Amino acid sequence: MKDLKILANLIEHKAETSGELDVLTFVDIKANGQFQEEIRTYQDLQDNGMRVANRLISHGMNKGDSFAMVMQNHPEFVDCMVGSSIAGTVFVPIDPRTKGDRLSYMLSFADCRGVVCADYCLEAVFDVSKTMKNIEWIWVLPTGEGKPLPANDTNIVSFGDILEDQIKQIDVRASSHEDIMQMLYTSGTTGDPKAIRAPYTRFDAVSSLGSAIGLQENDRPYTGLSLTHANAQLVCMGNVLKMGLRGVISRRFTKSRLWDICRHYQCTTFNLLGGMTTAIYSEQEKSNDADNPVRFILSAGMPAVIWNDFKRRFNVELFEFYGAAEGGMLMNPPGAGPVGSIGKPPPNLEAKIIDEEGNTCGPNEMGEIVFRSLVEDAPIKVEYYKNPEATAKKVVDGVMYTGDIGHQDEDGWFYFDSRKGDEVRRNGEFLDLTLIEKTLAEFPDVADVFVYGIPAVSGVPGEKDVVAAIVPLEAKLFDPNVLVSHCKQSLSTSLLPSFVQVMSKIPKTASEKPQARFCQKLLEEQKNHVYKFG
Repeated sequence: MKDLKILANLIEHKAETSGELDVLTFVDIKANGQFQEEIRTYQDLQDNGMRVANRLISHGMNKGDSFAMVMQNHPEFVDCMVGSSIAGTVFVPIDPRTKGDRLSYMLSFADCRGVVCADYCLEAVFDVSKTMKNIEWIWVLPTGEGKPLPANDTNIVSFGDILEDQIKQIDVRASSHEDIMQMLYTSGTTGDPKAIRAPYTRFDAVSSLGSAIGLQENDRPYTGLSLTHANAQLVCMGNVLKMGLRGVISRRFTKSRLWDICRHYQCTTFNLLGGMTTAIYSEQEKSNDADNPVRFILSAGMPAVIWNDFKRRFNVELFEFYGAAEGGMLMNPPGAGPVGSIGKPPPNLEAKIIDEEGNTCGPNEMGEIVFRSLVEDAPIKVEYYKNPEATAKKVVDGVMYTGDIGHQDEDGWFYFDSRKGDEVRRNGEFLDLTLIEKTLAEFPDVADVFVYGIPAVSGVPGEKDVVAAIVPLEAKLFDPNVLVSHCKQSLSTSLLPSFVQVMSKIPKTASEKPQARFCQKLLEEQKNHVYKFG
C-alpha cells in the first residue's frame, strides 16, 4: 500500500475515491467588490500535479533539488505542492512581498534552481535572478496585475502553458515520509530568516489534527492567511485535504470582508493569528456582526482582554491554539481552560516553563516554554538548513526550546507572555501591552493598532518606552490629542504610551504578525508622524 503520509500519494488516493469534490475554493475580491473564484477538485490537483512534475523533471530537477514559490494564495500554489511531491523535489514558499537583498538571500541560501512566481512578483524576482547563477528557470503565473513576460527569454515560461500540457503519468519519486517536502523560512524578525527542513511527516502530523482541533465532517474551513506560512498551509489546508472537507481560501487576508466571505460560502470556522485578532476587533461595529455561520475560531494569540467581548460581538466560540513551525503544541478548546490560556499539550507531548538555568518554574513564574516528546521512538527533530549551530541549540537532549516566554497557573494551564527579548519593562514592572492595544482598538478613529517597546530615552538599562503605532480611519481628520485624551481616561498612568506613531499601514509578516523592527525604523525616519504622549 502506498504511503499516504506523502502528499502526492494522498492526493492520488483522494482523486480515486472523491475525485470530483470541490475540495478547495480560491476567492479573490475584485475592486468592484465582486467575488472571483477558482475551484480545485482532487482530480484537478492530481492532473495539474502531474503536469507540474513533468515540467520540473524536463528542467533537469533531481530528487531533493529545490525551487521557490513566490505568490499569494492561488490554486497553482497547491498544484506546485503536489507536483513537487510527485517529482521528489523540495519547494520553498516565500512571502510575495519579499524583494531586493532579502529575496536574493532566500533564493540563494535555499539553493533554489528555479522560481514559480505570480506576474506581480516577476519584476522583483527577475531583478535579483539576473545576477544569480543558481536560478535556471522562472515560471510566471499570469494574473493581469503585473508586467508582461519578457520577450524571447526561453528560461521564462507562462504557467498557463504548463496547465495546457498533456498529462503524462509518472511514478511518485518521493519514496519516504521522512523525505524533505519543503523548506519553511522563519519570520526573521531579528535578522536573516532560518530555513526549516520540513519532512512529509510534519505536514501529515499537523494535517491529522482535525478532530483534535474541533473540525467535524460537515465543517467548511476558511483561511486568509498566506500559504507560505505553516498555519494556513498545514493547519487549515492540510486538514481540509486530509479530511475531505470543502475549504475556502482567499487571495489575501482581508479584515473588512472576512465575515462577508464566511457568509457567502457558509464557512463554519477560520484561523486567526496574533495581530489579526486586534485588527478585526478594531473594525467599526456593524449590526450584523453576530449574524454569521461561523461555529468556532481557531485562534493563536487572542488577547485575554478582548476574549469575551470578541465572542459576544461575533457570536462565536474560541479554540485557542499554540504551535510553532518547528513543532510543539498547546490547545485550549472552548470551555476547557481559562480565558487567555493557550492551553495544555496533547498526550504525546510534555510542556514545561523553565528558567535560564533549566529549572522548572513554579506557578505564575515567567520562563521559556519548552517541549519534549513522550513517544520514545518519535523524538522532536528540528533541522535548519546549513545552520548546524542553530539546529543544535533548538533541540537539546530531546527538549525543544521555543524562544517564547510564558507561565503556568496553579492548575497547569499555559499562558503566552512574549517572545524572548520582546518583553517591555517600565519602572521595574513588565507591562501587558494587550491592555493598551484593546483601548486603542476600541477608539472609533483607529483602523489598526500595534503596541511595541523601544529602548528607553532615559537610558535606564532594561527599561523600554512604549510606542502605540496606529492606522487612522481617515488620516486627514485624525487628531492625536483626542486619542491621547481617550487613553488617559481608560488606562492607568503606568500603561500610557510614550509615543503615538501614525502610519498608513503596519508592516507585517506573511502570518500577519506586526514587525516591530520595521516600525522602529520608520519611527526614526518619519519624525513628523510621531507624537510624544503628554
